[in-house]
Amino acid sequence: MKVAISSGVLLGLASSALAAPAQSDAQVADSRAQEVKSVFQESWAGYYRYAKGHDELHPQRKNWEDDRDGWALTAVDALSTAIVMRDNATVANILDIISKVDFSTTKKQNDRISVFETTIRYLGGMVASYDMLSGPYSDLLNGKDAKLLLNQAKTLADGLSVAFNTPSGIPDPTVYFNPSKRKSGTDRNNAAEIGTLILEWTRLSDLTGDDKYAKLAQRAENYLLRPTGAPEAWPGLVGTWVGINDGRFQDSNGDWASYMDSFYEYLIKMYLFDPNSFSEHKDRWVKAADSTMAHLASHPSTRSDLTFLKSYEGQRTKAESEHLASFAGGNFILGGILLNEDKYINFGLQLAESYYQTYKTPSGIGPDGFQWVDSQQGGSPPGNQAAFYNKSGFWASSPSWALNPETVESLYYAYRVTGDRKYQDMVYEGFQNMRRVCKSGSGYSDINNVMEKNGGGFNDRMESFWLAETLKYMYLIFVEDSPVHLHGKGQKTDFVFNTEAHPIRVRH
Repeated sequence: MKVAISSGVLLGLASSALAAPAQSDAQVADSRAQEVKSVFQESWAGYYRYAKGHDELHPQRKNWEDDRDGWALTAVDALSTAIVMRDNATVANILDIISKVDFSTTKKQNDRISVFETTIRYLGGMVASYDMLSGPYSDLLNGKDAKLLLNQAKTLADGLSVAFNTPSGIPDPTVYFNPSKRKSGTDRNNAAEIGTLILEWTRLSDLTGDDKYAKLAQRAENYLLRPTGAPEAWPGLVGTWVGINDGRFQDSNGDWASYMDSFYEYLIKMYLFDPNSFSEHKDRWVKAADSTMAHLASHPSTRSDLTFLKSYEGQRTKAESEHLASFAGGNFILGGILLNEDKYINFGLQLAESYYQTYKTPSGIGPDGFQWVDSQQGGSPPGNQAAFYNKSGFWASSPSWALNPETVESLYYAYRVTGDRKYQDMVYEGFQNMRRVCKSGSGYSDINNVMEKNGGGFNDRMESFWLAETLKYMYLIFVEDSPVHLHGKGQKTDFVFNTEAHPIRVRH
């Protein structure tokens, strides 16, 4: 939907964060927040009973899987949400679980460790939770020592540091801790996995007083900020793969989704973290944002009111996107607030509302991947998708859904900047459908097909980011006061969400 908001109205809303709602609206919002909290507690209870100390829960089979190195991933990922919700009992339980984890090794030999996933989930989760528990949520410690989290994060980062022992300093995407600490030896990494370390590793340096962590991440980041090799498709829009030996881009292909997304996300978030030290990141984000608006924004041939983001191969674009890319609306809104630029906020609102329209499926949930016919490029949908496309403006190319947060994440930012209750209603509608369709056994599960009313069956996996991100953003959109909230012009924002929705304290 095309959105035009005058500067005075928009920044007035942003500067006061949100206008106080009528009492009845406040009661509705509080009731919805408590509903979300109850689903979080229900999800946690299933994990705690059947998978405590392990990575993820199989809610139907009521057992567990250690697919992220056996370090109690769901517990670590859920901690910052439990803190935001002021769930004392769960915070205490998780701190006890984390205290028993040995982050210096893995239980299994030759267990692959993703540097990216481990950073955003484990390292980011512990650094953020330390920031929160040593700050505005210190009353939740109940005699425990938050230093436990910082010490565990340091142990983990020390082990992961072996990834950076490469000719260029670009990290190997995979390392091993058992039987010895070593990297995989591969010859390339992607923009997201290189460019989504800078926030967590820099904050760890701030907290420990040891700048080695920040230096490792920044050295790798510089190859993305000052790209060489294959040319940018357009200013700011880089390729996907980078050579580990020479730091040069190997292609000019990309999008705002897999292998790219959080690199663009962190460019503007680092500017929020410290605008003085990371102004170059802001400049790169502006180039990427302007090029995206000019070359990747796309309107479906049957729904000119919708705006999606195309992928690119050089300067050839394709009308395809992913649920992952729906975070972009919120990222543009954030950039617009920080830079006092209405054009980014308006575009972000267009994206947030448009990607929410992909939830208009039989299940009421959006697909992992979808396509459309670009109104300028022409073409036609598959014959068996034509009727749905004519009405909806997209068709599902990957109909599964994995409890992902990105659409509700952008709606959270839309609500924070406008105060418009319609965004709360959108999130609540999505929440109700998720609760109805994804409830499975002892928790909530990935589903196979959003194009079927019942979700097409379960994949029997409760992703940790269901607790870390999806439920956190849905809770926060209904809560008027929280230390971690984004604020607008004239008010201080104290935390920035990493790409796993862990709130990390900004520098002031």
